Amino acid sequence: MKRQPSLRKATVRRALTALAWGALACSAWGQEAAIRKNLSERLPSLPKIEEVNKTPMNGLYEIRVNGNEIFYTDADGGFLIQGSLIDARLKKNLTEERVEKLNVVAFDSLPLKDAFTIVRGNGKRKLAVFEDPNCGYCKRFERDMQKVSDVTIYMFLYPILSPDSTEKSKSVWCAKDKVKAWTDMMVRDQSVAAGNCDSAALTRNIEFGKKHRVTGTPTLIFADGSRVPGAISAQQVEKLLAEAKPQ
Repeated sequence: MKRQPSLRKATVRRALTALAWGALACSAWGQEAAIRKNLSERLPSLPKIEEVNKTPMNGLYEIRVNGNEIFYTDADGGFLIQGSLIDARLKKNLTEERVEKLNVVAFDSLPLKDAFTIVRGNGKRKLAVFEDPNCGYCKRFERDMQKVSDVTIYMFLYPILSPDSTEKSKSVWCAKDKVKAWTDMMVRDQSVAAGNCDSAALTRNIEFGKKHRVTGTPTLIFADGSRVPGAISAQQVEKLLAEAKPQ
């Protein structure tokens, strides 16, 4: 019986703690709702706000639109800021880090059935690439990639640049030897005979790319889900392959 007062006190403390956390959650929800409401009314052309987060900077909130576009605003939604948020003490670009996280694509979520594979050496390392056959940067990248070995490349044909990109992609996809056809086209600048087969994979690739904001070619996705837009050197590819740890 002597323990009852202490038990009652502990119960009261837990109840007060739960109330405090509940109040904080309600306050945060109310702040987010106010920001969404005020910005949508004041800036009707702003895309739908997908997420609101408090930043480490007092009074500054991050808003996310269009999947991975980041803006900042005050607690009232009275101002909209576009640019990078830098942590001066830690010397870190918080905006860049956030966008990198948003751009991650889980490797096991890739529709590999809609890609063809290029295996070099033991093929132990994994890399997915989205490319358009009319992309000059892709051709430069492909020529440089001939130096990279011990890798399996999942090549996603991604015809988005020119009117005939789809036909060229289809000629590769329908070829008996896709790897040879692709190499002839991109590395040797040779034409590839037109093909006729089920090329629905090309449409699915475009749909997947739009969903994940693949807006240019080449776009590289490594085993850890990290993404690199644009052509990079074989040396950079080697470095990123070495750093990428499967998820």
